[in-house]
Amino acid sequence: MNGSFAALMIALGVWDMGVNYCPTSGCLTPRTTDAYDSYSIHQNSVNDVATGNEIYFRRKTGHANGPFENVWGVSISEHGEMWAGFGHVYDIDTPISALDIQLHAMTGLYEKGQGTDLGGPIEFRSGIEVAYTFENNWRLGAGWDHRSNLDIYSKNQGMESGFLRLSLPLR
Repeated sequence: MNGSFAALMIALGVWDMGVNYCPTSGCLTPRTTDAYDSYSIHQNSVNDVATGNEIYFRRKTGHANGPFENVWGVSISEHGEMWAGFGHVYDIDTPISALDIQLHAMTGLYEKGQGTDLGGPIEFRSGIEVAYTFENNWRLGAGWDHRSNLDIYSKNQGMESGFLRLSLPLR
């Protein structure tokens, strides 16, 4: 996988913005959304070889511009790899009201610790999550994400993560 989910998020978000936001309230007009704290467990791999586990905290802030909701997150692996970044999520509704698909694209800083050398400190994280929202607004999701530096450094092997995520509403 590469940055395909980031490109998909931008393409769908810009289309949604043009159809649903620009004609009414403004393309990137600030708006309030549901805020969540998310906790996830990830299995990381490089070149299809498992490299270890990580825990990840992400906050969906409750603020958005048009269809793009603001998020920030931090993760640490069992080998001391750390990533912290900010970016956006884009939610896609499905015919099943409690089920949604969420794309994310984030920019962050990476420290390899005793883990994988991804080429440099600036690493982009993008991915997809499919989640079910319960009546109490808790969300349980599973997904996949990719980290890489978009070839801004000479080394760019990337890292994949499969994850399970629990998201709890803040309000």
